[in-house]
Amino acid sequence: MKTRDFLLTLLASTALLATTTHVSAQSAQHPIRLVVPYAAGGPIDVTARVLAERVKDTLGPVIIDNKPGAGGNIGADAVAKAAPDGLTIGIAATATNAVNPWLYSRMPFDAATAFAPITQMVRVPNVLVMNAETAQRLKINNLRDLIAYAKANPGKLNYGSGGNGSAGHLAGEMFKKEAGIFAVHIPYNGGNPAQLALLSGQVDFNFDNLATAAPNIRSGKLKAIAVTTAERSSALPEVPTVASTLKGFAIDTWWGLVAPAGTPAPVLDKLNRAFVAALNSPETKTRFASLLAEPVANTPDQFGAFMKGELAKYEKVVKATGAKVD
Repeated sequence: MKTRDFLLTLLASTALLATTTHVSAQSAQHPIRLVVPYAAGGPIDVTARVLAERVKDTLGPVIIDNKPGAGGNIGADAVAKAAPDGLTIGIAATATNAVNPWLYSRMPFDAATAFAPITQMVRVPNVLVMNAETAQRLKINNLRDLIAYAKANPGKLNYGSGGNGSAGHLAGEMFKKEAGIFAVHIPYNGGNPAQLALLSGQVDFNFDNLATAAPNIRSGKLKAIAVTTAERSSALPEVPTVASTLKGFAIDTWWGLVAPAGTPAPVLDKLNRAFVAALNSPETKTRFASLLAEPVANTPDQFGAFMKGELAKYEKVVKATGAKVD
């Protein structure tokens, strides 16, 4: 074989070997499993899928694994007990990491120690809403009117929630305590039945997340009285905060990304950089805005401190209500 032909053959073989090695490396790459502890189709699932799509170029494929049940505890426990190698991550939410530890007498994991924070993802304001016809009939136009009516008519108002210990129940009890009023709590089996009860006039007011309540607020079926975030929501800038009447009142819905405790810091940093970039992208902000959810990107330390504060806050709220699930 001539030297020139030999060199061409060698180059072709090298190129083929490099291509084969690259393909093999790609096929051998393990996808990241992102456990969502709730059913597909809800706001948490949708936002997880948005981010999974946006990080695939930097982290590779991210597969969403929905594991609903037990108020989110089943999915959260799957993350807590996974290998700390960065290949299994999950969603930490208000319920799983702040409320459930005080609501359930037995938890399959320790919310304070079982997870390594990556970044918060989302904050969704909660909103105090009334049936619009009820508000008009009772001449309630704002939060002060609602409190004044409740004080003048103790026990005549009621409110619905998605169940004992749900975010709507806890917000309602916290509101009653801070406002010094009494209203009857009517628990339903989920947020949708509670909203239907409000729309039909079976209950007078609810605390609902803004993403769920917004369509009926826009249609005029529900009247937004106040948002529960410390500051006004950009989605409803004309609606005041509860805190403007009841100083210090703040309770909203949030979720973020965590890995199993013990995941190495370099792995957490890599995940944080990829997901923070995804959260800060204009496309993500636009998509989240359509869900009336506000992206929140921060460091693992910041998210960890935030979750610690939320866990302590909800201990007081849950114990004050006396709510228990089991």
